[in-house]
Amino acid sequence: MRTMLRVAMPVEKSNQAIQNGTLPKVMASTLQELKPEAAYFYAENGKRACLMVFDMRDPSQIPVIAERFFMDLHAEVSFIPVMNADDLKKGLEASMAAKAMA
Repeated sequence: MRTMLRVAMPVEKSNQAIQNGTLPKVMASTLQELKPEAAYFYAENGKRACLMVFDMRDPSQIPVIAERFFMDLHAEVSFIPVMNADDLKKGLEASMAAKAMA
């Protein structure tokens, strides 16, 4: 399932993680593992943040992915199912077909 991972990192902890090399390692390993179709890094509400859109093959991936951000960066982590334009079109067509059959 196409999933958006949102991570927001507290400034002090992420400052330390940059200085000791943890932040680049966590991001590099996550990018290598997830192979996201898109990854963005930005500031949100005064915190370092990132969004990655990737294919979640199984819900058991959630703790594997999230724990590195919780433990190493004290980050807030969200997983959100998302669609691209093709997915939306397909879903709307299916919805209209189901409505027509009712």
